[in-house]
Amino acid sequence: MKLKLTLLSAALLSSSLLLIPTSSEAKLPVAVDGQQLPTLAPMLERVTPGVVSIQVSGAKEVRRRVDPFDFFFGNPAPRTQKRPFSGLGSGVIIDADEGYVVTNNHVIDEADNIVVTLKDGREFKAKLIGADKESDVALLQIDNDDLTEVKLANSDKLRVGDFSVAIGNPFGLSHTVTSGIVSALGRSGLNIEGYEDFIQTDAAINQGNSGGALVNLNGELIGINTAILGASGGNVGIGFAIPSNMMKNLVDQIIEYGQVRRGSLGIVGRTLNAGLAEAQGFDVKQGVFVQEVTPDSAAAEAGIKANDVITRIDGDKIESFEELRGKIATLGEGREIEISIHRDGRNRTLDVKLQGQNERQAQADRIHPSLRGAVLESSERNGNQGIVVVSVEERSPAARVGLQEGDVIMQVNRQRVTTVRDMKRLIDDIQGNIVLGIKRGRDSVFYLIQ
Repeated sequence: MKLKLTLLSAALLSSSLLLIPTSSEAKLPVAVDGQQLPTLAPMLERVTPGVVSIQVSGAKEVRRRVDPFDFFFGNPAPRTQKRPFSGLGSGVIIDADEGYVVTNNHVIDEADNIVVTLKDGREFKAKLIGADKESDVALLQIDNDDLTEVKLANSDKLRVGDFSVAIGNPFGLSHTVTSGIVSALGRSGLNIEGYEDFIQTDAAINQGNSGGALVNLNGELIGINTAILGASGGNVGIGFAIPSNMMKNLVDQIIEYGQVRRGSLGIVGRTLNAGLAEAQGFDVKQGVFVQEVTPDSAAAEAGIKANDVITRIDGDKIESFEELRGKIATLGEGREIEISIHRDGRNRTLDVKLQGQNERQAQADRIHPSLRGAVLESSERNGNQGIVVVSVEERSPAARVGLQEGDVIMQVNRQRVTTVRDMKRLIDDIQGNIVLGIKRGRDSVFYLIQ
């Protein structure tokens, strides 16, 4: 530890010898040998007023620990109780005229009071316009004429290696700026949110950065900082942001409809891997293998067939089923898109108009944590109306329970279920063990989850 402190002190001393002026008239150099020194300062001076701090407070309903003496004396207390909470996060002004501020849903979830603080210290009570828990986006509105918005970039044009700058309020430290690069694109399957298509960056992101801005070197918004990956909950150079295009699609739906209307393609599929590609004789190695097409769905009407491989949406590569699912859902109901497929050794492009999802599909951990890693969909297969297990990640909790891709969940504790919503409602009311009755081909199997 002493060695680290010594080196830091030395670095500060060297800097002071080089940069501190010797007289009041002296100025810091802006160029060396006629070359302009690189700096992000002008861009940040323009952009940081559009990034805000968000303070929230409210009361959350939590499960109360059951006291045996309450029952002994015949006076059982309620199973839940309200507990006050407060929190800090970040947000981005995306429309100065309307006063729209975008942030993460988890920043403002269940908050009764939301206060937005600008860089110049002005505070405003914010109105919640709408939010979407599954994609972790929320839209706020503040009333003021003198605001600075952050312009949106086309996040579909990002490339791995592009420079990125994160702006937010980690640990309550207002308008902290960190920089790095785009480390990866289209990250999904992390089970952070219901619909994932993350930008990964090594720009330092910490607690309190949630909802803040990830911008390019032009000061344009490329993403909304959302999550970090690290054993201690601190920065280890792996941060995730919701792409600006995805955010805009969701926000536009919230503004127009007051909610997100998810798009639906209507396929059962899985991520294409090398073994599957070899077995099927495909010339492509990446994409989504279509196992089944739902009748009368958007996919069926567009001409997508089982055994096709979906490779692109609107020209952008698709590498996994989770990425496809996230993009389709957030594009929204009624959107017209181009889907590129590989069929019989040829590539072709189909025009698709997305239908509404009507909340038919959900990540299974939204229903019960022991089912994490599975995707469920209200559907009908082989005449059995129930909840279809669309996919199961290897070595996930859902896989350990025993769920397999293609299973149809028919019962919960011997009660018939036909939709994801029915299943969630039943499980929420069960205090003890839960037994799932499943139709697997011609067989019936039962699995216990706790």
